[in-house]
Amino acid sequence: MSEEPCGCVLLADRHHDFSEGVRGLLETAFETVLTVADEVSLIDGAARLQPDVAVVDISLAKDGGLGWLPALRQRCPDLKVIALSVHDEQAVRIAVMEAGANAFLIKRAIATDLLPTVDRLREFGCSSGSNERTE
Repeated sequence: MSEEPCGCVLLADRHHDFSEGVRGLLETAFETVLTVADEVSLIDGAARLQPDVAVVDISLAKDGGLGWLPALRQRCPDLKVIALSVHDEQAVRIAVMEAGANAFLIKRAIATDLLPTVDRLREFGCSSGSNERTE
């Protein structure tokens, strides 16, 4: 982990209590942590603010789909995207990674695995094809 927080991260989750906990973790690594609670705010906010990383609950969309991810990729092709899920199924991970995420994390592992994943994405950048999966 870098010594000084730097850069900007966009955190997208509909659950305020969860977001606040994750926000606390991210504040140790980023100078600016912005939170949104819906798909439209995620895509518009990312396009406008150009954060370094987006940490997004895959169930953010009201329809439960992953349409936000290709839309986000289209507007912010260099954005590093960490997808979060409560679902630990291989099919979910594959769908998320194929839709364009750089990393996939299970929500129950956030406390131990989010910051190391952020570090790896920052170190290797988007072009690394990172296929992180944390149990």
